[in-house]
Amino acid sequence: MLVLFETAAGYAIFKVLDESKLQQVDSLYKEFETAEKANKILKLKHFEKFQDTTEALAAATALVEGKIGKSLKKVLKKVVAKEAHEQLAISDAKLGGVIKEKLDLSCVYSPAVAELMRCIRSQMEGLISGLPARDFSAMSLGLAHSLSRYKLKFSPDKVDTMIVQAISLLDDLDKELNNYIMRCREWYGWHFPELGKVITDNLAYCKTVRKVGDRTNVSSTDLSEYLPEEIEAEVKLAAEISMGTEVSEQDIGNIRHLCDQVIEISEYRTQLYDYLKNRMMAIAPNLTVMVGELVGARLISHAGSLLNLAKHPASTVQILGAEKALFRALKTRKDTPKYGLIYHASLVGQTTAKNKGKISRMLAAKASLAIRYDALGEDTNAEMGVENRAKLEARLRQLEDRGIRRISGTGKAMAKADKYQHKSQQKRRKRRKKRR
Repeated sequence: MLVLFETAAGYAIFKVLDESKLQQVDSLYKEFETAEKANKILKLKHFEKFQDTTEALAAATALVEGKIGKSLKKVLKKVVAKEAHEQLAISDAKLGGVIKEKLDLSCVYSPAVAELMRCIRSQMEGLISGLPARDFSAMSLGLAHSLSRYKLKFSPDKVDTMIVQAISLLDDLDKELNNYIMRCREWYGWHFPELGKVITDNLAYCKTVRKVGDRTNVSSTDLSEYLPEEIEAEVKLAAEISMGTEVSEQDIGNIRHLCDQVIEISEYRTQLYDYLKNRMMAIAPNLTVMVGELVGARLISHAGSLLNLAKHPASTVQILGAEKALFRALKTRKDTPKYGLIYHASLVGQTTAKNKGKISRMLAAKASLAIRYDALGEDTNAEMGVENRAKLEARLRQLEDRGIRRISGTGKAMAKADKYQHKSQQKRRKRRKKRR
């Protein structure tokens, strides 16, 4: 039996000297405890070294895809084909099928072969002569880096990495903005507390504070650029009777600098949201139409990639993001959650509480079809998403109308109400007669 062993440095062909040892799978590792013992079982027949990293990368990518590279075909024709009667032990069954088909060589793959490969790897330095350990480790590291770069560059499901990063950054920006705005309101509130009650919009508040500075400047400052006329008049009135404390110019300078930060982050957040919307419409248009760009991006981010999300069934898409609640419900034997991230979709949001579970289930079923179409289909239009959304909206109207009809009363319900009213009237009459 011959053994094909792939390394980062090249291909090695070994000749098995004692095939009886391969039958003892559980104790095979004992025969490879030292290099001397290993050389009694295997003998190196040929070693084809790679010329450079480019050749090694080409060979490695061919093996990953289950194909025969040029260098491997050369080795097999040169060495193995001469002894065609011998079986060739390989580490990948798929590769064995390709070798059998292309070169008509008998290949074998079994648990015994897998254990033999592991044993060869443990004593590789002793079995392959003329290959220093330092050179081999350098070759392994170089090939690993090259292979990683190749996969990252050419993997089709890595396009959505930008969406995952963008939605994560958007969430981080929202948290930072909330912290900054809260700090700005609290800080400036010591000087002009009434302003926070008058201006509820955070961005308008920061722009007003940046322009006004000290509250004594409010009366002489034109705020019509940021505020409506009635609110501006209210702010100027509040400034005259404010109960806030006096602050120094240095304090006002720091508060203004904080307002600048809030405005800059808000502008960048708007730009990032537009970028995310465009990316989602380019990569997953049908999913975007169904659930919106933010919910769609969060679903992709939670699954890791669009392709991973496409592998999930509709029931998993429905509760994606509510894993803690699901396992807690299973542990305590209570009702499982009806929705996860999909709850924030506009279709679920505009539904009454009673119908949210039904709509989220239907939306998850249609969304899972849209995800698979976006991930695996060749077209990039959103026709299927628009069609399915229209069906869901029609179903939603039907559910809402049914609820309204029940409230207003069907024929049977009206009959029951009349019967109850008649009985109550009879009871009242009897009570009156008794009193008399």
